[in-house]
Amino acid sequence: MKVHPQVAVLLEAAARSPLPTLDKVSAFVARRLYAERCKTVMPKRPEAQTRLLLTPGGVVIRAYRPASAGRGDLLPALAYFHGGGWTFGDLDTHDVFCRALANGARCEVFSVEYRLAPESPFPAAVDDCTAATEFVARISKSARIAVGGDSAGGNLAAVVALHARDAGGPPLCFQLLIYPATDQNMESESLKRNGEGYLLTLPMMEKFRSNYLPRPADYRDWRASPALARSHAGLPSALVLTAGFDPLLDEGRRYAELLARAGVEVTYRDYPDMIHGFILMGGVLDTATAAVAECCAQLSKAFERVAA
Repeated sequence: MKVHPQVAVLLEAAARSPLPTLDKVSAFVARRLYAERCKTVMPKRPEAQTRLLLTPGGVVIRAYRPASAGRGDLLPALAYFHGGGWTFGDLDTHDVFCRALANGARCEVFSVEYRLAPESPFPAAVDDCTAATEFVARISKSARIAVGGDSAGGNLAAVVALHARDAGGPPLCFQLLIYPATDQNMESESLKRNGEGYLLTLPMMEKFRSNYLPRPADYRDWRASPALARSHAGLPSALVLTAGFDPLLDEGRRYAELLARAGVEVTYRDYPDMIHGFILMGGVLDTATAAVAECCAQLSKAFERVAA
């Protein structure tokens, strides 16, 4: 298997870039570089209704409703956590994607701006995402609440689902886990195989981990490594999506297997010729559009099942 031809073009352009990789600069600079790079690969921004919210604890949330939704329409809710190595990413880098989810799954998406490392290391992001999900459950008039995220955000979504199960949190109906990081020990074969040449590299991952988890003892904390939780039984159904040339491929696949073995209903989708981060790249990758549609279809299915 080779990378998709459109991915190959993207990788060639990245290799020619005079700009440093994200592990070679400060977090402040990395955030700017990532935001600018996102703009070059995003699809066109779809219309959606938006509003800004603030939790009692000060977490900023941007809420999206489908463009066609009426003022009184009761919609299911998705608390969404952006990717970015717990170090960068924000409401704007994932704005187009959240709009697409709101329209495609006909739900209200609550995009959470959790605190970032290294300024706010673990467990600050976990605390913010947990509090934000509880806030969403309180203000939403729907009993259909899901969590989701990509990469670091997929890690946080998995952790929030575990916390909700164990701490009497809101009853969640679904997890949307897009190439999630699930084991901070970083010992997988896919990391060795794909850790260089596919945008997300091993040095980047090590830098992000050191930002987020400055204490190695925390690597085995289930709030950092949800794959290491004592049990995965009783969790909401899930879509786990991976990419074949992603260092995180094995972590996502293993987490899907852990959920399935624990009796959780899981749909696993691998895009074998894609790279990490591809789902945001609909402006240059056709497969990203198909993957977004798959996410919307699985969300809709989960919401309909609860409604029934």
